[in-house]
Amino acid sequence: MKLAFPEKALLKILVIDDHESVLGGTVDVLRKHYPGAEFFTAINANKALTQLTSSQPDLVVMDLSIPESSKVTARPDIGVQFLRVLMKNHPNLNIVVQSAHIRTLVRLRPDIDIHKGGFTVVDKSLSTEEMLARVDWSLQGLTHTKDIKGIYSGLEVKPEWLRVLTLAFEEGLQDKTIAERMCISERMVRHYWSKLQDALNIYPEEGKNIRIQTEIRARKEGLID
Repeated sequence: MKLAFPEKALLKILVIDDHESVLGGTVDVLRKHYPGAEFFTAINANKALTQLTSSQPDLVVMDLSIPESSKVTARPDIGVQFLRVLMKNHPNLNIVVQSAHIRTLVRLRPDIDIHKGGFTVVDKSLSTEEMLARVDWSLQGLTHTKDIKGIYSGLEVKPEWLRVLTLAFEEGLQDKTIAERMCISERMVRHYWSKLQDALNIYPEEGKNIRIQTEIRARKEGLID
């Protein structure tokens, strides 16, 4: 059953996905549900930013794993960074994240908490009916994030802790080099490790490498890819 929106025929919807078949399929489904809406599409973050400026949509439906530009590999962290910019610059925009990588949204918990527009999450395994229901919720200004692991379990990490994780486990850097890259002391890097491990409930255990345990838990929680 479709919900009635007075402005339904005037809706502007931007759909972002780097797979053109998925992009086209999503637009087709949404067009049937909102026959009077105007649609815009983008296949990478840069084109999406251009479309946002020119079209000023009411709703963005996006995948998380997108490339920054053409001929660049799609990665969830690019989508996360794009979303961070999106929510900062468009605090009232309604957003639907439709992705197989929704757990990575835990990195944006503080941003989602203060976002004023609708924000809903759709795992790509959900049915069309469920997807459309969450699009409707977003357009009503509702937030629905209970599918994001960690959002309600108390897991919250600061941006600088995530930076340490990325530099250590995605770039393979040691604490000294991490400190240089972040322009902080090695002591502060060790402090960040301690705070991060506490947030992840990782503590020293006999016979176990605490850094390796931290990496395993961080990947499981979606903090790093």
